[in-house]
Amino acid sequence: MKLSEIIAVSGMSGLYKTVAQAKNSVIVESLEDKKRMPVYATQKVHTLEAISVYCQDKDVPLADVFKKIAEKENKGPAIDHKSSDADLLTYFGEVLPDFDKERVHNSDVRKIVMWYNILQKNNLLDMEEEPAAEGEDKVALPASENAPPKPQKHQQKQAAPKPRNAPPAQKQTLRKTGTA
Repeated sequence: MKLSEIIAVSGMSGLYKTVAQAKNSVIVESLEDKKRMPVYATQKVHTLEAISVYCQDKDVPLADVFKKIAEKENKGPAIDHKSSDADLLTYFGEVLPDFDKERVHNSDVRKIVMWYNILQKNNLLDMEEEPAAEGEDKVALPASENAPPKPQKHQQKQAAPKPRNAPPAQKQTLRKTGTA
């Protein structure tokens, strides 16, 4: 599974994968307990591929951070995300020594370590890009573009709808008459 298929939802702990699309939401499944729930358009959703960590020189993509943690831990689990802030920052400093300590908060480090452990537990850390086989230099076209063109039927043009010229609404006024 690619990091572009895994999402983090703001306000919800853990990681999710998209399962289906409903009328006004997206159905996601938790990677931890496999529960499904809707995510609405008002919630902020981020793919892990789009997240990066602030460093002194440039931003480092989250996939590279996960690779460095996997190298340090020999693809095993990382430190527990519920460890103390000092332990987490020391651990993260060993993994990514040039991270920006002013812009990367303790909660960010805690999330990254938690996400790594979730991905490692579910065997989803194979983020290696598959090399293209020889002879696959051609660009694959979608099936609709590979199909022969369909004969087009002559369509009659519909007449433009007539504008509605309704008479302006008349105001009704009450008239005072005589004595009451």
